[in-house]
Amino acid sequence: MNIRKFNWPLWTGFLLSLIAFLSYPLVFIWFPVTRDFPWANLLLFGLAAALLLFGIRRAFATDRTHPRRSKIGGAILATLSVAIFGFFILVAFIIARQLPASHGAPQVGQKAPAFTLSDINDKPVSLSQLLSAPLNGETGSAGALARNAQEATIPPKGVLLIFYRGYW
Repeated sequence: MNIRKFNWPLWTGFLLSLIAFLSYPLVFIWFPVTRDFPWANLLLFGLAAALLLFGIRRAFATDRTHPRRSKIGGAILATLSVAIFGFFILVAFIIARQLPASHGAPQVGQKAPAFTLSDINDKPVSLSQLLSAPLNGETGSAGALARNAQEATIPPKGVLLIFYRGYW
């Protein structure tokens, strides 16, 4: 096979668009710098687009030995690459951002409503208990409540609540 007959930019651009699409869920999603905004994937897609444009131009050149086959193959690979890029944009920027509205979510600084939850030992712990009872200094555990206020050595400082919002 003659290297001049083989349209390597077209095939390389197509393969690079496949790599750009598959590398986000397989590699780049594990790193916050590339997960929050897929800039690395967009750079790969940009390089793939440049190679595809060069390959299409080469496919439609007049000096090709098989002009019809070259033009059809170039058009098909370019169309598939554009479809892959469009699907990536749809998934990464539209579908992934469709979280439900958080109308009832607490805001920063807002007082939390009273609640009672089970601790790691399956004992109920309420927010009012955590705010009023001092911590037990004998056990050394910051989460243990004092049974008697006289035993306590550390006064209560407050409660930190962390809310995770996501879809899992």
